[in-house]
Amino acid sequence: MKMKRGLFIVFEGLDRSGKSTQSRKLHETFKALNMESELWQYPNRSTAIGDLINKYLRKEIELDDTAVHLLFSANRWETTKTLREKLNNGISLIVDRYAYSGVAYTAAKEGFSLDWCKNCDNGLPKPDLVFFMDSQNEALANRQDFGAERYETTEFQKRVYTNFKKLCYFENPT
Repeated sequence: MKMKRGLFIVFEGLDRSGKSTQSRKLHETFKALNMESELWQYPNRSTAIGDLINKYLRKEIELDDTAVHLLFSANRWETTKTLREKLNNGISLIVDRYAYSGVAYTAAKEGFSLDWCKNCDNGLPKPDLVFFMDSQNEALANRQDFGAERYETTEFQKRVYTNFKKLCYFENPT
């Protein structure tokens, strides 16, 4: 089944909340229905910017918090042309994280506001549908490999959760 324009579906939430699992399941469902789709993930660690972000997240390098936020945004921007082309060619994109995560995570750091964090993503393609994986922070800390990356601490995830709730109910980051 070929669509005129593909769907742009995003899964958001805390680390280890099931975004990757649900994204993969939806992608498999689309394939079973003969709907053309691709599974994407941000950060896209296959690009030069994504490689730098990966090293930062794995605690291999240190970077300034403002620079990190701009790098995450740049990682989304560098794929925007391809994203639009795929959608316009009828390919649905199922995306594990997008601009909402960039805003929620950076704003959880001291000195950053949701408004400032949203600015660099203004103009990015807007998703057709966003699923927020609303899960209990305490349960996530017990999941496999929790703590392997920089932001996987219980206290930080609590602040991120608060920001996601604000975004879900009051604001649109793109």
